[in-house]
Amino acid sequence: MKKMTRKLLNFMSTRLGFVLTLLCFYWLKTMWAYTVDFNLDIQGFYQAFLAFVNPIPLGLLFIGLALYFKRSAIFYGFSIFVYILLFIWLFSNAVYYREFSDFVTVNTMMASSSVSAGLGEAALGLFRPWDIIYLIDFPILGYLMYKKLIRVDHRPFNKRASFAITALSTMLFTANLFLAEIDRPQLLTRGFSNYYVVRALGLPAFLGYSGNQTYQANKERSKASAEDLKPVEEYIQNHYAEPNKDYFGIAKGRNVIYVHLESFQQFLIDYKLQTDGKSYEVTPFLNSLYHSNSTLAFSNVFNQVKAGKTSDAETMIETGLFGLNQGSFMVNYGGTNTQQAAPFILSKNGDYTSAVFHGNAGSFWNRNTAYKQWGYNYFFDASYFTKQDDTNSFQYGLNDKIMLKDSIKYLERLQQPFYVKYITVSNHYPYTTSLIGDEIGFPLAKTKDETINGYFATANYLDSSVKALFDYLKKSGLYDNSIIVLYGDHFGISQTRNPNLAPLVGKTSETWSNYDNAMMQRVPYMVVIPGMDKGKIIDTYGGQVDMLPTLEHLLGIDSKNYLQVGQDMLSTQHQQITAFRSSNNFVTPKYTSFNGRTYYTQTGEEITNPDETIKKELDDIRNAANTQLKISDAIQTGDLIRFYEGNDLGKVDVKKYSYNHSFKALKKIEEEKGDQSTSLYSQRKGESTIDLFDAPSYRALHPEQFESTSSSEDSSESSSDSSSSSSSSSSKQ
Repeated sequence: MKKMTRKLLNFMSTRLGFVLTLLCFYWLKTMWAYTVDFNLDIQGFYQAFLAFVNPIPLGLLFIGLALYFKRSAIFYGFSIFVYILLFIWLFSNAVYYREFSDFVTVNTMMASSSVSAGLGEAALGLFRPWDIIYLIDFPILGYLMYKKLIRVDHRPFNKRASFAITALSTMLFTANLFLAEIDRPQLLTRGFSNYYVVRALGLPAFLGYSGNQTYQANKERSKASAEDLKPVEEYIQNHYAEPNKDYFGIAKGRNVIYVHLESFQQFLIDYKLQTDGKSYEVTPFLNSLYHSNSTLAFSNVFNQVKAGKTSDAETMIETGLFGLNQGSFMVNYGGTNTQQAAPFILSKNGDYTSAVFHGNAGSFWNRNTAYKQWGYNYFFDASYFTKQDDTNSFQYGLNDKIMLKDSIKYLERLQQPFYVKYITVSNHYPYTTSLIGDEIGFPLAKTKDETINGYFATANYLDSSVKALFDYLKKSGLYDNSIIVLYGDHFGISQTRNPNLAPLVGKTSETWSNYDNAMMQRVPYMVVIPGMDKGKIIDTYGGQVDMLPTLEHLLGIDSKNYLQVGQDMLSTQHQQITAFRSSNNFVTPKYTSFNGRTYYTQTGEEITNPDETIKKELDDIRNAANTQLKISDAIQTGDLIRFYEGNDLGKVDVKKYSYNHSFKALKKIEEEKGDQSTSLYSQRKGESTIDLFDAPSYRALHPEQFESTSSSEDSSESSSDSSSSSSSSSSKQ
């Protein structure tokens, strides 16, 4: 054994041996990540083989470049430097994947400065005890070199041999790529999935692929022209869904209040958490809205976000266009592209005033820039609200009840009709840090995943916050002349955690499938129209990209003159083909395709051997879904709206907007309008409505729960005292 160890250390003390040692460590770490952190959905020996070998070619190529250096200091310094870069790239993806179920792209890295605010604590929550595996080789190598068990090799490596290593690694990568193309033809040209690229070629190759995608996107914008609008306009015209006459204009002229339900999934509606032998309704108020005669509630609306998550959802509801396949549209294009978004459209069709309320930094997702391109008059970010501290906020911003209460002094000064959006944050990952003090009390689920356990409590808090807002709207008089739209932005529980969630939703982790993952992408979409009695639960299939055309038609604004790829979900012409942001993933009332698997939507049965009829149906649906994405991408990446002349909206003059002194601007407009001011504050003759907002804590809303707990504790203490007294008496005897 000692002899073998000595031989191994002697080999590691050569330059080639040192390179192969680093490569071996990198390969082991990659295998660990593939097995523990990533879900690559590996099917069969062939894909397993590709995943097994793909770290080697590029790992050897990059680390092996050190062999060209003659001086030992440069050789060892360069090889270790490259190894550290490979480690950072691998580990960053492992941590990122735990939350986003995706890999880090070049666009994501370019956007990092705009999404970094407030992420510290949440990022720390993504680390796992087993991450020590990623680091353990560094002290081992350091020890071996310090003790000179691995000795410095001062002999230069043969130049021809260095070239041979480079040639070998290049040949291995070429072979890897060839085999990957056999497994998945047109892997790099059709953009099936980031998963496929990593599974077949590895993370370094994915970085190159992502960089090329980013370059191509930027190049598309620079070479786009008005000619590119022709196929886009043809598509928009052919896919226009006429309004449903029963609903068109039913909310014309009303205030529009969007309520963004952070990380809220459809399965929470009517859900009751069973724990300790009791049943707890998670979202009682939202449930009441869902079943109200004043609500158009959609049961089969799916989120269509990707890495941009919340920003993707905002992009879709505001523009009727998708976010990007990589990165965030708001970050990468939001400040530069010409947009015809909801705030701008409504300002030209009803003289709407627009505003956003959000208790986080204005720079998060580049909102303070993108909102100007969308035509938002005002943006009230964290700087307008109560100063944040440990008692009222967490890493993603001010807690919802406080933000909502603070917003009233601004809301009541807005000229009506207004279009406003409330972006909530408290129901945000990790679901374990946002609730404080008297807001703690809703039972936690009992799984091995703390994120899942806390999800229901923060959802209950969000429900209570929304109820407080509705109560205020009714007390203030705004309710009857408003339309309130509630939507979920994206999943709250990621795919990697879904198996742990399975028992809570009547499933098992062993039988959990990609069909279940697809169904978990459903999010609430509810349109509350006070005074309406046509409310119902609608089973139409749709997505977030369909929300703007639906809203426009309810307000009496025809969507046909705008470059929007979504369709009115109330229209009888709505196609019910919902494309997920990843190519070839879709859901219809009949079929669901997700992560390379296809199912019957109504039963969840997998389709493994489709006949020719089903194949044609699936191909037609897939083409329709991919075409919708392609048209949207052409508009977004080519900035094609700058060439569009199909309406008289014109372009947003972003120079008119400044979000630094919004409250002063509101008061100034009231003064200028005088008796013509339509703000709620003016209508009430200067009487504020701030005191009408009341958001009781969980403890205040459920005193019986705490009384029961207190009684139980008192009883336990009494029993303990009695037992202690008895024990003491016995010992005296």
